Formats: sequence, structure tokens, C-alpha cells
Amino acid sequence: MVLGLYPFADIAADGAPRLDAAAGEELVRVERAAALALGPRAPEPPGSLFLTTRRVIWVGEGGMGYAVDFIAVSLHAVSRDPEAYPSPCIYTQIETEAGSDEESDESDSEVNGEIQLSKVTEMRIIPSDPGQLDGLFEAFSHCAELNPDPNSESDEENGWVHGDEGDEDMTDGSDAEFSDVNPIGQTDDHDITHAVVELQINDQRFQDAEEADEESHRNGH
Repeated sequence: MVLGLYPFADIAADGAPRLDAAAGEELVRVERAAALALGPRAPEPPGSLFLTTRRVIWVGEGGMGYAVDFIAVSLHAVSRDPEAYPSPCIYTQIETEAGSDEESDESDSEVNGEIQLSKVTEMRIIPSDPGQLDGLFEAFSHCAELNPDPNSESDEENGWVHGDEGDEDMTDGSDAEFSDVNPIGQTDDHDITHAVVELQINDQRFQDAEEADEESHRNGH
């Protein structure tokens, strides 16, 4: 498993990235004219985005680009809040070898004007057509499902959030950038069934308590 961003230049003659076919890597989605912003830096000029079953790959016009394994993408979300970022984008958080997102200092990702890929913990993908955001998010989610966190005990810990034009904050209140967020996997049929069974049990206990109280009242007379 590779954590963090790394340079990518393994491009075929047709402009597509060479994939690891031996490991079963396949192309899932291609987005042309997508800009990329790493950390606090200004966006790179538009290039081509390739989502595979294993990686996020972005290639600039000169044939050089960046890649990150999906296993290292700890969170991805749709961001449409202009106060948080001027352009609608896919926002991602990246785990690095240097430490967790909370421990890494994004200000250290640039030294003397040069980007330090191993320390970049945030990446934004900015499509030229904002109407592609929902499709990109779905593709991200699909690929993330194919690469579960080996340290995660359940799917509820997957960092998937979706921001639209609502006015609700994130569930933990830590990020105002995303609105109307619906974490995936927090409510399913098992949760609903469990809640119904628990309600029925509580109702039965309440009914039994009422009957016992009525019987005690009759015996007292």
C-alpha cells in the first residue's frame, strides 16, 4: 500500500496512463479538462483525470502528473460552497506517510516554492463542467468501495460525504465547506430493523408494567 501523492508520467502513446493489468487495474472514468489544486496552491492548468479501480491519476498537458492510490484517500466530497472554495470541485483528504490528516501540517507541503508531494493532505479536482460533479462523486465512491481501508472495522468508517445546495453542516460540525452532507452507510435495513425490534420490546415492557400495576391495584381493594 502506497500512502500519499506521488509523481506520475507512465503515459502511453494515446495519452492514457499505463495501468497495472497484472494486478487487475481497470479504467473506470475519464474526465477531460479538469484542473487540480494541491493543498493551498493555486490550481494546475486543466489536464486529464483518470479514475481506475486502484488509483486517481491526473495528467497535465506536458505529460507529467500525479497519482494517489484510493487506499490513501481517506475522504472525498462534493464542494459547491463558494465561500469555502471559488470553484465547485471534488474535495479529497489524503493519508500520508508523515502521519494522519490531523497530525500533518499543510503549510509544510511547500518548500522554496516546490511542492512536497509526500506532505500534501488535501487535493481538489475542478472539472471545467460543474455538471459532472455528481458523476465524478459516484465514480469515486465506486472505486473507494473496491479499496476498503484494511484498518477499518466496518463500512460506516468510510469517509464518503456528498455536498449539494442544502444548508446543513457536516455531522461533526468541523467543516463548513460541505453542506447537506449524507454520510454513506450510517443507516441501513439492519439499523431500521434493530430500531423497530427495540421499540416493540419497549412497548411490551410498558404494557406488562401497566398490567402488573392494575393487578396490584385490584388486590389492594
